[in-house]
Amino acid sequence: MRLRTLTLAAASGAALLAAGVLPANASGNPAPASAREGSVSAADLLAKVTSCSQISNGKYKTDDETSATVPVCGKNGAVFWKADMDIDCDGQRTTNCNENRDPWYQDDTAFHQSDGKPLKAESLPYVVVPSSSSIWNYSGAGIKGGGVVAVIYNNKVEYAVVGDTGPTKIIGEASYATAKALGIDPDPATGGADTGVTYILFKNSKVSPIESHSAAVSLGDQLAKQFLANN
Repeated sequence: MRLRTLTLAAASGAALLAAGVLPANASGNPAPASAREGSVSAADLLAKVTSCSQISNGKYKTDDETSATVPVCGKNGAVFWKADMDIDCDGQRTTNCNENRDPWYQDDTAFHQSDGKPLKAESLPYVVVPSSSSIWNYSGAGIKGGGVVAVIYNNKVEYAVVGDTGPTKIIGEASYATAKALGIDPDPATGGADTGVTYILFKNSKVSPIESHSAAVSLGDQLAKQFLANN
């Protein structure tokens, strides 16, 4: 069993109604039961992140009990890291994300739906970024709530959004829905992946509304193609 660390979801009043950078045809695709999503393969994306140009001032732990070994790396148009996946079940209470299923459950997320409510970890693929600190300030790197993330595991690609913030010294966490789509055990208490997860966050991107997974897939596929072309 892996120890899931406590997610420190900072309540954010920032509205996510900024002008979208979303293509007009970005709606209508239901979330697939399993990824691959979009037209860009996991292999093609991974080929662009084989080496790290470190942009963080230090490195992160993957769990409280581990040493700090994970840097945030920079590429043209994106940042990335390679870590584990702890399961975040925070946000709106659902069948599998609540106090009874998750010992660390919190009823809020750092970023909210367009109606002001917290996100739904059980149904929305989202990624947790470390809260800003002397190690790294995600917002200063062009990463924002609702930004698109390509999450890669076991030759699968799942597009998610930046949906929550976590501890300042720990990295490698995503929502229940993200894990389930990638074939990772999504149980918030005992699930997750110990290693082998790559997170590619596209700079200055924003899905609107943040809760639309089909919008994240459409925009993510577009940005992934640009990422391949520019790196």
